[in-house]
Amino acid sequence: MLVSLPVMSLYVASLNSGSNGNCYYVGNGNDAVLVDAGLSCRETERRMAKLKLSMKTVSAIFISHEHGDHIKGVNVLSKKYNLPVYFTENTFRFSRLSVEKSLVRTFTAEERISVNGLDITAFAKHHDARDPHSFTIEGNDVTIGVYTDIGNVCDNLTMHFKRCHAAFLEANYDASMLESGRYPIHLKQRIRGGKGHLSNDEALELFRTHKPGHMSHIFLSHLSKDNNNPDLVARMFNEHAGDTQVIIASRYNETGVYHIQHPSARKGNTTTNPYGAQASLFGH
Repeated sequence: MLVSLPVMSLYVASLNSGSNGNCYYVGNGNDAVLVDAGLSCRETERRMAKLKLSMKTVSAIFISHEHGDHIKGVNVLSKKYNLPVYFTENTFRFSRLSVEKSLVRTFTAEERISVNGLDITAFAKHHDARDPHSFTIEGNDVTIGVYTDIGNVCDNLTMHFKRCHAAFLEANYDASMLESGRYPIHLKQRIRGGKGHLSNDEALELFRTHKPGHMSHIFLSHLSKDNNNPDLVARMFNEHAGDTQVIIASRYNETGVYHIQHPSARKGNTTTNPYGAQASLFGH
């Protein structure tokens, strides 16, 4: 049985982050949402189980855009667990998914949607999809951002990022590695052309310039397999992180479950290893 989470905190995890599949978990101890479902149902269940998280706590799936690495598991997960799936109308239309009609939900930019104690707000972003959006999730006085597949840093992103206690932020490529790499020129241009992905430098500039003092964790996300290096980008961010913990959201496996607390709830609690409380909080 789940234990109610202390006030002023949430739990987060990346189940996978990259062009091979994206899925992010945000929960309050009783209920949770998934942002994107780019792993198969079986793999999503396997990784949730490794983290001692139960699919029974998941109340909804929110889809950022229709690319396959964000929607691969949607049909089966929604059907198996009777989960509502939130899209924009255009994203749903162009996804060609076969979600049960009664489980399809639509949203518009800046609309706040409440799901069992979690408030989710979407905002438009620059990416080469029909109607792409990023998400900010709030609950228990804590704000979490999921900001990947972003062509450039816009005012919307900056405004939302400045509110976050933790964020999954894209750092997709190293500019020099992309330029000298094996990708054809048209693909390089797609990646760096303003509707593709954020470079390490662009993400770092957002972090360095607009990181709020209350941000405890930054999850560097959607790293390219061919045009980035996890150690490189971690070093770049750690130089400017201060008290903010820098975590790489891997394209090969799940992160741990991280306990994100409001600053007033952190006093006297210096634990950064999330594993100690997992079994009692999430196993059932």
